[in-house]
Amino acid sequence: MFAVHLMAFYCSKLKEDQIKKVDRFLYHMRLSDETLLDIMARFQAEMQKGLGKDTNPTASVKMLPTFVRAIPDGSENGEFLSLDFGGSKFRVLKVQVSEAGKRKVQMESQFYPTPNEIIRGNGSELFDYIADCLADFMKTRGLKHKKLPLGLTFSFPCRQTKLEEGILLSWTKKFKARGVQDTDVVSCLTKAIRKHKDIDVDILALVNDTVGTMMTCAYDDPYCEVGVIIGTGTNACYMEDMNNIDLVEGDEGRMCISTEWGAFGDDGALEDIRTEFDRELDLGSLNPGKQLFEKMISGLYLGELVRIILLKMAKAGLLFGGKKSSALHTKGKIETRHVAAMEKYKEGLANTREILTDLGLEPSEADCIAVQHVCTIVSFRSANLCATTLAAILTRLRENKKLVRLRTTVGVDGTLYKIHPQYPKRLHKVVRRLVPNCDVRFLLSESGSTKGAAMVTAVASRVQAQRKQIDHVLALFRLTPEQLKDVQGKMRTEFENGLRKDTHLTATVKMLPTYVCGMPDGTEKGKFLALDLGGTNFRVLLVKIRSGRRSVRMYNKIFAIPLEIMQGTGEELFDHIVQCIADFLDYMGLKGAQLPLGFTFSFPCRQTSIDKATLIEWTKGFKATDCEGEDMVDMLREAIKRRNEFDLDIVAVVNDTVGTMMTCGHEDPNCEIGLIAGTGSNMCYMEEMRNIELLEEDEGKMCINTEWGGFGDNGCLDDIRTQYDKEVDEGSLNPGKQRYEKMTSGMYLGEIVRQILIDLTKQGLLFRGQISERLRTRGIFETKFLSQIESDRLALLQVRRILQQLGLDSTCEDSIVVKEVCGAVSRRAAQLYGAGLAAIVEKRREDQGLEYLNITVGVDGTLYKLHPHFSRILQETVKELAPRCDVTLILSEDGSGKGAALITAVAKRLQQAQKEK
Repeated sequence: MFAVHLMAFYCSKLKEDQIKKVDRFLYHMRLSDETLLDIMARFQAEMQKGLGKDTNPTASVKMLPTFVRAIPDGSENGEFLSLDFGGSKFRVLKVQVSEAGKRKVQMESQFYPTPNEIIRGNGSELFDYIADCLADFMKTRGLKHKKLPLGLTFSFPCRQTKLEEGILLSWTKKFKARGVQDTDVVSCLTKAIRKHKDIDVDILALVNDTVGTMMTCAYDDPYCEVGVIIGTGTNACYMEDMNNIDLVEGDEGRMCISTEWGAFGDDGALEDIRTEFDRELDLGSLNPGKQLFEKMISGLYLGELVRIILLKMAKAGLLFGGKKSSALHTKGKIETRHVAAMEKYKEGLANTREILTDLGLEPSEADCIAVQHVCTIVSFRSANLCATTLAAILTRLRENKKLVRLRTTVGVDGTLYKIHPQYPKRLHKVVRRLVPNCDVRFLLSESGSTKGAAMVTAVASRVQAQRKQIDHVLALFRLTPEQLKDVQGKMRTEFENGLRKDTHLTATVKMLPTYVCGMPDGTEKGKFLALDLGGTNFRVLLVKIRSGRRSVRMYNKIFAIPLEIMQGTGEELFDHIVQCIADFLDYMGLKGAQLPLGFTFSFPCRQTSIDKATLIEWTKGFKATDCEGEDMVDMLREAIKRRNEFDLDIVAVVNDTVGTMMTCGHEDPNCEIGLIAGTGSNMCYMEEMRNIELLEEDEGKMCINTEWGGFGDNGCLDDIRTQYDKEVDEGSLNPGKQRYEKMTSGMYLGEIVRQILIDLTKQGLLFRGQISERLRTRGIFETKFLSQIESDRLALLQVRRILQQLGLDSTCEDSIVVKEVCGAVSRRAAQLYGAGLAAIVEKRREDQGLEYLNITVGVDGTLYKLHPHFSRILQETVKELAPRCDVTLILSEDGSGKGAALITAVAKRLQQAQKEK
């Protein structure tokens, strides 16, 4: 028994001694966590350098854009060919991707050798050989005379400017074919394939094995956005935000970046951790001074690294009794598969003895233990370094997404990762230690590089087809200059029809006289009450105007108008309004004060004087009964009488458009037009009295309220109305009416977008084909979301958050499409506004007989104020359609409130002047 314990102690001591001996010899290959975190920071800096346009040329980590912009979504289907070229074997596959969201892939493949004379010979012979192998495969599988898309996995650093192009930067591994560097490998292969007249192949995508791995795993796991190869060579790719990639134009969406991390350290950044063994290996390689990181990690070099270490230890008398064999002196005699075999859990020592004996050595038990530990240190360092750079990528992904904690999947492929018994476990453990705020799943890729190329091709085919469908929808909203000119002409015709006595009743643009006959001249002064009704909120204001300095002070209170009041009876609506006025007078301590009042009533009315306004029809969601055809001022006066608490002098009733013009006219005497681009859409302007046939007078000017929202109600816009406009119209409170407003105003733009999103989702082009209950809800997509989504400052991540608030689980690609839809709808609205405004400024120029017109337009409304591009597009359209008019747009400050008070003040001034006459 004692002998057994003694033997166990001896073995344990022997093992411990050998491990300590190796640890001392390979001290510099053991990396602390502090060192790993430092290397991680260095790699993050190199990534940033590689992404920058100015710094990329000198960066060792090239961060190459792959032009792969989307990962599989499960809807891919069809037959694809795939070539995998870049390792010890060359493979051709036919990949059948099934449809109906089953995520099923069937593959048939064949391996072909890559002889040394081919991979180190002439470039044209190399591509002829690949084409011959492809032709052979297609012949044996009965695929000749069948047109098939092909994805090429080409596992060497390439610079791409599009998905189907790749300029070879340099050969790596053992490849050295002449005349290929700095040429497009897709063109070279296409040229070789064309020599075979009986095959028809279209190369849609060039990817490297790393991208292929990511795409293969992403087909099985949508969270996969990183691909890593740890095999003959090593590399990683990941999905980067476009706005971080200076090398490619555009900042929408994401693109897969191939880091080409094998070259990390080529600029000397890793000199402090490179050992004498690394330097000796590098000097003996085909590409000294290059791919230094890869030479510390990948399967092509680990066996050679172990051999160099064992030879040095033997020379130092630390192994094999100082004896060496010719095999130990021979480069390449120890391969990575030997390292993996020596590190196996139970049979590792026996394998070590066998491998060393095959090398002509006579190892002792102690030698086997020491050699096994050398393998462990070398492969452990490889796993540590790989984990460090991977942790840097995961940190970048988390920071890009602005997340506290990241959940992601890493697709992995490569012989070293697959065959080494301890490697995956070591890699996973170190990654999780370095980035504790990332929940990482590692997914082993099946036929990653080749199946991945087919997946990239399948995704490219899908994206191509989807893009076509999306573009078809968006094209409906793109108005040509000719169409806009046509809208301008039709609007001008409707203006004339509305002004003429004989056509007024049938005109869709009503051109209503407002009886506002003057603009502010700066002499107005006094205290005025103003009411503002035009949307879901009602305001009461006290406005103090001081003469001379054009100074205006305002005090106001906002009151909500509940839906049941908006759609109840007229009496209930005006009683509610009077209740709000009473509350405000109490609040301001003005009960009993006799103040002149201006009433901004932003609905189509026919006026017979400045204080008489007969409602033509409700718009903007109002439906109060017993109001249409009635005088709104009389209804307000009756409600005040019913209340019997106060009396008010109602001087003027105006709409918000006229108020906007008056407010801006107070600041700029050149202002003669008012424009509203908000919940509703309208325009007013100062017209020559002689042109207004509805009135007898010919002298002076009067403000005309166009009520252009009804433009197109006679069908004149049907050629540019889309199915989505029709759906919005049919679902509105007033079908067939206010058609121009429904194509341009804030109340409807979000609803148009919602209808488009539903249609695109039904076609399987958005949200994985799933229409959420929220998306089915009318009115959910408010116009404010268009303004937010189209903001230049808003990253796609924030767009996704807005969509998530709406119950829409969107991908990055979905967010891009939603942004495009919002842009198309709002751009058309701004252009239609521009066409209408161009019609009126041209009319004013011609009426005044001017060669050129300088005029100011006062504008108000949330759409104009909040949308990031609306005002610019509107102005560009006016400039294009009315080149002889210099139009200045100024933003109104509270046109509907301040404007009503100013109109009241002007009316009082004109009344006083009339009396004095």
